[in-house]
Amino acid sequence: MRTVETINAIIMALFFLCYSYQFVYLAIGLFAKPKKTEAAAPRHRIAVLIAARNEEAVIGQLLDSVRAQNYPPELLDAYVVADNCTDATAVIARAHGAEVFARQDTCHVGKGYALQFLLDRIRERRHYDAYLVLDADNILDPNFVREIMAVHDQGYGVVTCYRNSKNYGDNWISAGYALWFLREAQYLNGARMAAGASCAVSGTGFLFSDEVLRQCGGWHFF
Repeated sequence: MRTVETINAIIMALFFLCYSYQFVYLAIGLFAKPKKTEAAAPRHRIAVLIAARNEEAVIGQLLDSVRAQNYPPELLDAYVVADNCTDATAVIARAHGAEVFARQDTCHVGKGYALQFLLDRIRERRHYDAYLVLDADNILDPNFVREIMAVHDQGYGVVTCYRNSKNYGDNWISAGYALWFLREAQYLNGARMAAGASCAVSGTGFLFSDEVLRQCGGWHFF
């Protein structure tokens, strides 16, 4: 029993050391003043990338919020990959102004493969300065694109955003996600930006430049 307790203590100490850097970020997030960004005149062509699987109930709201952006519509195109869908996701996405590509592949399953499929087809047809990845159940603030591009224009090749919750009070799970988003924005990415480090990209609401994509040799993240 003592051996097991010793092993547990060692594992706990290792995990503590691995995550102790976040105490530094906590201090930075508490005291650092956020950098002010000034939006430049819109000039970048942006592709919005949405990987959707059976999202007919929500994808229309997202695409409506993309079309309502305070950004020149001729510089903002929405693309949806209907990934192994068995519902009307593709039909609804087209009706709300997106260009849709259907994908059926039960061997390479997951968002990473869907994004690779979508990017391969987009880049064959048109050049974009940057790509914005969103989930189908997101809704954008009208100034979202203008604000994220204001940060991009400061020289950041990868930018992530502040995320909030649409249903904070529904249950403890939705509340937990919302609190995690707040913590990630203020005490992880906010602190990293203040310290001059790279952002932590997760899931949705992030933008990367075409230059970054070319440096990576395409999308290889699964």
